[in-house]
Formats: sequence, structure tokens, C-alpha cells
Amino acid sequence: MDYDIFENFSRTRLVAGDAMMERLADTRVLVFGVGGVGSWCVEALARTGIGHITMVDSDTVAASNINRQLPASVDTVGMPKTEVLARHILSINPLAHVEALQARYTPETAAGFGIEEYDYVIDAIDSLADKADLILRCTDPATAPRRAFFSSMGAARKLHPGMIRTAEFWTAEGCPLARALRTRFRKAGIFPRRKFKCVYSPETLPHRAEGPAGVNGTFMHTTAIFGLTLASLVVEQEYCD
Repeated sequence: MDYDIFENFSRTRLVAGDAMMERLADTRVLVFGVGGVGSWCVEALARTGIGHITMVDSDTVAASNINRQLPASVDTVGMPKTEVLARHILSINPLAHVEALQARYTPETAAGFGIEEYDYVIDAIDSLADKADLILRCTDPATAPRRAFFSSMGAARKLHPGMIRTAEFWTAEGCPLARALRTRFRKAGIFPRRKFKCVYSPETLPHRAEGPAGVNGTFMHTTAIFGLTLASLVVEQEYCD
């Protein structure tokens, strides 16, 4: 990508420099889940100049997504989230290579995504079973991404941005999702083969209203910060190398 004439990223180039901008243009990132966390991660990656972004999500936009998810508006309800985001990314960077997969990661579909062909994999999926399997696959040297794997823990029922942090998965304390994953690994006797960073918050707000069983409330600013922090881990690794 010729950043001398492509001015969209000129302010990023001032701090990153030409060599990093060229690396970002060649970087391949695979994002699983583009809801309240993953959609904002994709936004940040696109605006930073990542040149190859693949998104995987089986959902369509629902009205209940509008409070926190980038692709959700009254005009996009019923549309595939990945399709809406793909158009959005190309409006930011028309030279980007964007792949929008309306699909779900499961242990049965895992091999078809070619995880090992990507530089980075971002986990922003909700299902405990699918998340655990993705973590195992992305930390196995035989199937891991080339550079790094980053995972989002639970972003619901959070309020204070200052409590959102990053840590190695086994040291992320106070997060119910991280605890549930660790319990699952211990019971199965199967553990991640490598350490990996996750984004989490130890905060848990009380429920203040009745809702559907298993559904937690969310604020846009906290889910977005989770997503932006995931993107920052990719950018930081590229900047420091």
C-alpha cells in the first residue's frame, strides 16, 4: 500500500513510521465474534491500517444490539453483522482485503478457518464451550496463529473504564468467565499449551431489572473499551517489534 498518496492514515504514520505502516498493511487478523466487543476491535484495526481482516460471526443484527454494537442501527436490523461491518471497513480503507464469514466457530468447524494462516487471532465470542476450544486451538503450536492470540473475557455488567485491564489468562482474577474457563480446563485435564493475554475487568454490577434468563446487561462504553483494548494489543506488538 502506498502511504505517500493514501492520506487516510497520515496521522498514524506520524507516530508509527513507514516501516510499521507497511507491516500493518500486510498483517492478517482473524476476529471471531463481531458483537459488542469484536465490532469495536475491528473498527480500531481498520482505522489503524491493518490491511487484511477476516470476521467470523453467524448472527444478524437485532434491535437489542443497538445499544452497544457498531453494525447495529434501525436501518441494519436483520442484516448479517459481518456484511454490515465489511462495508464499513471498506469505507475507511478501500484498499483493505476484507473477508466476512457468516459462520460460527465450533469444535466441528474449527479446522476450516485456517487459523494458522493468520498473524493474529482475536477471540470475542460468547459461548463457553466454543471459547474454550478456540483457546486450546490458538495456543497449540500446531494450529496457533503466527504471531499472537488475544481473548476477551466477560464484558457485560461492567461500568468503570478504569477497572478494565489486560493480563495473562491464568492471572486474571475476579472475572466470572475467566474463572469458568479455568474450571473447565481443570475438569477436562486439558490446558492451553501457551500463555496468552486477555482483556478483563474484575467488576460485576448487580442486576437492577428482570430480564431473560442468562442475558446480562451491558453498557456500550465498556464493551467498546474491551474491543479497543484487544486491538491495542495487536498495534502494540507491531510497534514494539
